[in-house]
Amino acid sequence: MKFWDSSAVIPLCCKEPESGVIQELAKADSDIVVWWATRAECVSALSRRLREGSIRSGMELKAKAILSALSSAWSEVQPTDLVRLRTERLLMVHPLRAADAFQLAAALTWAQESPVGLDVVCLDQALRLAAAKEGFTVLP
Repeated sequence: MKFWDSSAVIPLCCKEPESGVIQELAKADSDIVVWWATRAECVSALSRRLREGSIRSGMELKAKAILSALSSAWSEVQPTDLVRLRTERLLMVHPLRAADAFQLAAALTWAQESPVGLDVVCLDQALRLAAAKEGFTVLP
């Protein structure tokens, strides 16, 4: 079981340079844990790609169907006061944006504050660095 950031979920939904390695990680462990807002973040990323022209409408629809299938099977860390408090601490300690701090706070909640030996799958560089400093193993 691994915690997945939305930056790593997107390559499961549409073709990206990292898709191969990310798909291998998903095949090796199909128990995906995500933050409560991950689906919305992924819809935002796919919609932005469509607006910018990097994907076509048909590709976006297919990617959203894959996202829907993934989200029906994954586990979500729900928004709680504890997640918000962890997020606020992380924002004071790491140079993260709020959305990334929520992702990391959710991962810490999932890890029950004991991240050593647990994996976070993430492609965002700032979040990767913060997760490693918090004690997670960061993949890929």
